[in-house]
Amino acid sequence: MPKIIDLRSDTKTLPTARMRKAMFEAEVGDDVDAEDPTINRLEKLAAEMLGKEAALFTTSGIMSNLLSVLVHTRPGDEIILGSESHIFWYEVGGASALGGVVMRTVPNETDGTIRPENLRLAIREKDMDFPRTRLLCLENTHNRCGGTVLPVEYTDSIAALAHQRGLRVHIDGARIFSAAVYLGVPASRLAEQADSVCFCLSKNLSAPVGSVLCGSEPFIASARRWRRMLGGGMRQAGILAAAGIVALETMVERLAEDHANASRLASGLAQIPGLSVQPHRVQTNIVLFEPPAGIPAEKFILELKNRGIMLSYMGGRKIRAVTHRMVNCGDIDESLEIISSVAAAVIG
Repeated sequence: MPKIIDLRSDTKTLPTARMRKAMFEAEVGDDVDAEDPTINRLEKLAAEMLGKEAALFTTSGIMSNLLSVLVHTRPGDEIILGSESHIFWYEVGGASALGGVVMRTVPNETDGTIRPENLRLAIREKDMDFPRTRLLCLENTHNRCGGTVLPVEYTDSIAALAHQRGLRVHIDGARIFSAAVYLGVPASRLAEQADSVCFCLSKNLSAPVGSVLCGSEPFIASARRWRRMLGGGMRQAGILAAAGIVALETMVERLAEDHANASRLASGLAQIPGLSVQPHRVQTNIVLFEPPAGIPAEKFILELKNRGIMLSYMGGRKIRAVTHRMVNCGDIDESLEIISSVAAAVIG
């Protein structure tokens, strides 16, 4: 079978041998009744690492984000989020369909931030004709902006502005540990001013399933009730949580390798005639680039797939490559050779 280098997403990672062993040996109980010791341990560890009082194991990042909206708002309220946010683009409109909230988008800058002045303008004044603005959702790292990192000072200031106006703040931190490694600070510092934060175990941390939502004890108690309503009580899910514990204990520091490989890929792509990429903007494990003029991005992706390189289509002319544990620097070099060959053939 020809070799496949899968750069579509870090969700394609497989659990490590240590994770599989932990899953096999996991002590389990009924999590709906808070009797699964392995899940309890995962939640305690996650809360400590994010600097929050409590945590809740969920099936996915989408569920964690949805639970945050459900707890922080009421039907008819309005939430503010970036125009390129994952919640707005990729979560099937769940916040509106299930939470009954209005999603008001404000422009994301290329680095994933939202300008404070745009946030101020978006927050509704108190008026019986307006929905109530209740929640600001941030994203760190920012997927559609190329894995960019929100600086600590920015998060502190934008959260302070939101709180001054009576909003809660939620951070979609699917890859927040990549942000922490890039900045050289604990993940807890990045979430310090947030009322809630979630992160994925099944992306760059390589666990097979799951996300963890963190916040105050009352917030998590309410989220647990909403999770039950959504059918998210998983009973003896300590088998899954065991892999998450190993992920948090062993996979965070190695994220720097993924960042280095992403930088290597971006620098190499910049040397290929016809491609458009900005290597200086690559901070973590996501690289965005555009194919040579005259060929649609989807067709370019298909050509590369036929040569064993798998990439993601991001709309328009944007292509995404995501580095992860199962891609090494040799794979990056091989990918660059193939991409260069395909680009040359296209240019003619």
